Amino acid sequence: MSMIKDEEYLPLRDVVFNTLRQEILTGKLKPGERLMEIHLANKLGVSRTPIREAIRKLELEGLVIMIPRRGAEVAQITLKSLQDVMEVRRALDVLAIELACERMGQEDLDSLYQACENFRSAVKTKDTRMLAEADVAFHDKIVLSTGNARLIQLVSNLSEQMYRYRFEYLKDDTSHEMLQQEHMEMYQSILRKDRATAADVVRKHIDNQEEAIIKQLQLEKNDRRKSVY
Repeated sequence: MSMIKDEEYLPLRDVVFNTLRQEILTGKLKPGERLMEIHLANKLGVSRTPIREAIRKLELEGLVIMIPRRGAEVAQITLKSLQDVMEVRRALDVLAIELACERMGQEDLDSLYQACENFRSAVKTKDTRMLAEADVAFHDKIVLSTGNARLIQLVSNLSEQMYRYRFEYLKDDTSHEMLQQEHMEMYQSILRKDRATAADVVRKHIDNQEEAIIKQLQLEKNDRRKSVY
């Protein structure tokens, strides 16, 4: 695996941590998958020490858990952790779009419309990673337009955890058309400076995501059960 060029000046343990973290968030390392130090060291071309340090940091973030007599494995996405994140994200996104209705200028509006179009283009590729990045970019434009540094920081911190759930959501092709429609409804609400409608659209947007992710997790759980028998 090639290390990201931008990270070439970071300590090796941080590069390893970022690499493993990204694989967990994007689903390359799947929930329940064991993290074997020797295998990962050989895969990344490093010693076991930075692997061990990275696993310890991932455990602190809740992305990895330690199982007695088994070692480290990727943490499962639990219903409780999903609901906790979605509750906070719903509140922050509502605040962000209400402020955006007041503060977004024409240049930002044009940029947000382009983000809608970029997501529409990403849907055609059927590339989950590209879709996730386009979805993040759309929401980032709304949050950044508020100019509220505290809000931007809170959303940024939560987005790291959201990325994992977002991947689960975007695996379902049937959600893509609804996502496009909801993005456009958000844009139009901000354009009209309609705070009430904008907030309603965001709540519906988050609720739909939570429902779809729970459905996707249940499907994957059933598939794992079938593979055992």
